[in-house]
Amino acid sequence: MQPRRKTRQVQVGPVAIGGEAPVSIQSMTSTYTYEIDETVAQIQALAQAGADIVRVAVPDPKDTEALKHILPQVPVPIVADVHFHFQRAMEAVEAGVHKIRLNPGNIQDRQQVDRVIRACRERGVPIRVGVNEGGIVERKDKEQRAEEKAKLEASYEDQLIGIMLEKLDAYLRIFDENDFHDVVLSAKSIDPRITIKAYTAISERHDYPLHLGVTHAGPKETGCIRSVVALGTLLSNGIGDTVRISYASDPVLEVHDAKEMLNCLGLRPRVEPELIACPTCGRIEVDLITLVQQVREKLATIKTPVKVAVMGCVVNGPGEAEGADVAVFAGKGRGIIYVQGEQKRTVNEAEMLDALYEESLAFADRVERGEAQLNQGGVTIAPPDPLPREDGTLPLRVVSQ
Repeated sequence: MQPRRKTRQVQVGPVAIGGEAPVSIQSMTSTYTYEIDETVAQIQALAQAGADIVRVAVPDPKDTEALKHILPQVPVPIVADVHFHFQRAMEAVEAGVHKIRLNPGNIQDRQQVDRVIRACRERGVPIRVGVNEGGIVERKDKEQRAEEKAKLEASYEDQLIGIMLEKLDAYLRIFDENDFHDVVLSAKSIDPRITIKAYTAISERHDYPLHLGVTHAGPKETGCIRSVVALGTLLSNGIGDTVRISYASDPVLEVHDAKEMLNCLGLRPRVEPELIACPTCGRIEVDLITLVQQVREKLATIKTPVKVAVMGCVVNGPGEAEGADVAVFAGKGRGIIYVQGEQKRTVNEAEMLDALYEESLAFADRVERGEAQLNQGGVTIAPPDPLPREDGTLPLRVVSQ
């Protein structure tokens, strides 16, 4: 991991972006913003899942009008996504939104941009400038569009990044001339390689905080790979101050995966249980896939970052689970449960799920009371005693508590 790049810091309501602030998680509602109750409910669900900031679309006046009713009901700062009508930005700022997003490819009139900047300065509202792949090529000026399209045909990746940087620099000059620096930048692409190169180039040219994302990444099944490849690479290189993983799916899933990505990179402290499991192989003697899913659902009630391991055999399981606070090694018809390296229980397969949960919950409670500490990598798990027979079966009696 590279050290975090030094950036300016901007304030989005109570959430700081950039500077020494931790990397924040964003998502966006999929509701029609003017449907107030539905939008509020989704924002609350996103906040409950761990989103720090939520963006909403405001294409019409009825959407910005709804903001006045939405903002008092939600627990996180709200960003207004403005595309073609600068007036929506003015209305959103007036409604009390915490941040707005502008696209240089769509709002180009200098006087309009100046008015938005003045309104944001008066209210202390930062602006995200996004030069996304899908909206950066000129649309109104046919001659300019033809020139840009010709460049892209010659060398798409390099020319696209060049167009992004050129238009971003030109747009930022307007902000500089207005002495306005509460700005966040983004340069999203569908292609992780372009995304990585674009953000890397921007980080070398500007010290504004960066909002990371991959645009129209697709369904969760493939979008998670596309997003984490790009965002994880950038974050590990010290680039990025706030992130959004984008799916054509329930946006709550975006937040879950963004949290896990930041947890894995050590950029966000884990506050919930961590579940690890061995890959399935010909040695397993239980329905490991079902068991892991059931354990995951049960652990959702625990709010302590206990590391729990579910292993499908007693051969390699002890070694693979070292470092776990609570572990189960499943054999034919039974499972052996360890707590921080100490063998605690041997239970029937039917009792395995509940027993593992009980031990995990009990250990989490001890941690919360200060009677135990979470493992910091020092737990060694000895193989079950007595050792398994050559055929893999265990001569252990079943002990239930």
